[in-house]
Amino acid sequence: MSSLWITITNFGGAAVTVPAAAALTLWLLSARAWRMAFTWVALFTVGALVVAASKVMFLGWGLGVRELDFTGVSGHTMLAATVYPVIAWLLLRHLAWPWRVLGMIAAAAGSVAVGASRVALSAHSVSETVAGCVVGFAVCAAFAWRTRRDATPNLKTLPMAASLFVLVMWLHGERVPTQRWITHIALTLSGREHPFRRISWHARKPAPVSVTPAPLPGASTPVPAR
Repeated sequence: MSSLWITITNFGGAAVTVPAAAALTLWLLSARAWRMAFTWVALFTVGALVVAASKVMFLGWGLGVRELDFTGVSGHTMLAATVYPVIAWLLLRHLAWPWRVLGMIAAAAGSVAVGASRVALSAHSVSETVAGCVVGFAVCAAFAWRTRRDATPNLKTLPMAASLFVLVMWLHGERVPTQRWITHIALTLSGREHPFRRISWHARKPAPVSVTPAPLPGASTPVPAR
């Protein structure tokens, strides 16, 4: 079962999704959809920066939410929830709305599956994958809203779909040391020698302070035994 989760999780890796996002940008530029391409790059960058910032804050300063087991937004989930729904949105823009909705639902379901795989593989907590979905789908919604009045780009649907499919399958399973890069940035900015870790971070959770109830008026104060 773990091999299946690994297969699913690799679809959200930066080695797959970032080149797919770049290829999508090139297709938009080839269709002369300048504003749409710029909007896509800007929003994708914002989503990636949100993930990186959340991880840097934890690794460098231990900032997170212990009650939710939250140490940073899941990058795999965010990237999957950003790239695949937008690809589906653009490829299906010429079709009737029911097909577009079904395509978007399928892409969103695949993104959620990537998030589930991160939890199953103990790479992230539920709160971190939910945050990844929220950020990724927010980027998709912002892209759709910002480009709603733009003319439908003259994209070559079949060549575009085929090229993106080949690219994703070719890069599937490759690795990019993004976590190591982010850790290096966090240590450089914070001045620490070692990053915060989830286990030690939880171990330092402050114990609840016990409050002794005040004695009632007129009640005698017990004398400690000697």
